[in-house]
Amino acid sequence: MKEWINRAIGLLDSSLSPIPHELNELDWKEDLSPNNKKLTQHIRAFANYPNGGFLVFGVQNGTGKVLGIDANKAEKIVQTLSNLSRDTVEPHIAIDHTIETYLEQSILIVYIKESSTKPVHLKKGTIEDTYIRSGGTTKKASRQEIGELMLNSKNPIYEELHSTKVVDIRKVYELLDVDGIFTLLQKPVPFDLEEVINVLQANKMMERIDENGFYITNLGALTAAKSLIEFDSLARKAVRVIKYKGKNKVVTEREYPGRKGYAISFERLIEFIKILLPSSEVIKSAFRHETSIYPDIALRELVANALVHQDLSVTGAGPMIDIFDDRIEISSPGRLLPSKKLDRLIGTNPESRNDKLASTFRRMKICEERGSGFQKAVSAVELFGLPPLKFVEMDNSFKVVMFAPKSFADLTPAERIEAAYQHSIIQYFSSGGMSNTSLRQRFKMNDKQRSQVSVVIREALEQGKIKPKDPNNKSTKFVEYIPYWV
Repeated sequence: MKEWINRAIGLLDSSLSPIPHELNELDWKEDLSPNNKKLTQHIRAFANYPNGGFLVFGVQNGTGKVLGIDANKAEKIVQTLSNLSRDTVEPHIAIDHTIETYLEQSILIVYIKESSTKPVHLKKGTIEDTYIRSGGTTKKASRQEIGELMLNSKNPIYEELHSTKVVDIRKVYELLDVDGIFTLLQKPVPFDLEEVINVLQANKMMERIDENGFYITNLGALTAAKSLIEFDSLARKAVRVIKYKGKNKVVTEREYPGRKGYAISFERLIEFIKILLPSSEVIKSAFRHETSIYPDIALRELVANALVHQDLSVTGAGPMIDIFDDRIEISSPGRLLPSKKLDRLIGTNPESRNDKLASTFRRMKICEERGSGFQKAVSAVELFGLPPLKFVEMDNSFKVVMFAPKSFADLTPAERIEAAYQHSIIQYFSSGGMSNTSLRQRFKMNDKQRSQVSVVIREALEQGKIKPKDPNNKSTKFVEYIPYWV
């Protein structure tokens, strides 16, 4: 049973007893009015009302006597109201309906959902053409009441915006990889189509307008599109992977123009990137194996971060992955949010532009819990002995660079200091502080190279990147260091 039916029946009980009267939340009618103008006023009014409202058909006007309604008439009413909700109001309104037995008669209940964006008004008019429910009737809203609706309006979220016109469920299956969605959610695909629809709606991948009409949301398309090219506004959001020969962009060796939604193609994307990355040969259990010089967990987290935290409002641009002989650059549209600094990205909770996309990735086990992505990536980079990650903010994009292995001797002074700073963050969140010993282990150095690491620590202190954990500690051998911002 739909969750709103019991509420509708309860309201109907209240409105018919002891004396028949109409409520702000519910209006009953014997049949459909031929006056479409009046019908659209009711639709707008209920869509502007908290939690929406109900139109009940099959109840005699005035007396409240339950007369019932036949199936053909009910179908015509639903079709008419669906068309009006779709074509005559702004923004579009979602409606639902059910036929229930009430006092031994069949009645039609139409649920007009509250719109998150208000005021709902006449499509070809202005916000002055706004109606509300008051005193059990539908009336035109005053300017003050319109202002109150605007204050209670929810700003449109990019992921929730519609990426299609109204389509039927068959078209939804044509455009989205529904089976792939359920696989990622670790759920069996229900045999009941209505259950499939409920799951897709619950995950904000589509919005039901009426019995047969649906909008696919931007979230649904971005995560599960069989081809983003089919969605005009999202075609340029597809991921591009380019492998270059050498260390610059002069010669392109191979290109992967992604087309599918991010979630359903993520594993394939990662595997393709790994094929293009340089590898090294290792001997394990007497057999030779090819393994990537970059840690898998870092690659996954950095790519997922670029997908999830991009600025989706930037038109004509999508995530880019550029692979060179000595590095991999992972870029996403949009600068950092104003509250974020380049040196405070590791270990802090991100302010995601796209909470629903990030939440969907976490539910699908594509990325880890909030705020752990860069921290896991840096830990993996250290384990592999790679140079520190490099964060770059450009005019209208953000880039993370992961470098191929370098020895300590080949690292620049700036890279050594940045590695020490990033290591101090990892150590702070894991063991409390960085020491000369832990930094030597990070650089894959031995005890005889202690003095070289001491120089790096001193320079990091001078640049204000780190500070002593205990300022009163006089020992130079057992001193620990923490990030400057602790």
